[in-house]
Amino acid sequence: MSQAFSSIKKGLQEAIARQKGKTRGVKTHTPSAIDVQALRKRIGLTQEEFAAKFSVSLGTLRHWERGDRKPHGPALVLLRVIEKNDRAVLRALA
Repeated sequence: MSQAFSSIKKGLQEAIARQKGKTRGVKTHTPSAIDVQALRKRIGLTQEEFAAKFSVSLGTLRHWERGDRKPHGPALVLLRVIEKNDRAVLRALA
């Protein structure tokens, strides 16, 4: 068996175990929640400007701000980067 296959197999076995509630030996990373509205206001953008600037639909942004939905995956990563260094992100997008 190749090393890559062994690694994939181990990962799948861990995922299955985690799904069944067996968390022993399983490492997970759960990012903390982010206050999208506070972040947006801190950098001084309206909802429309924020959505357009970061390519997020206005409806999605509004759901995040109301708490109906939570950002996850790449959107959460982008928001974390904006939170840490909004000026760098804004410069990169200019």
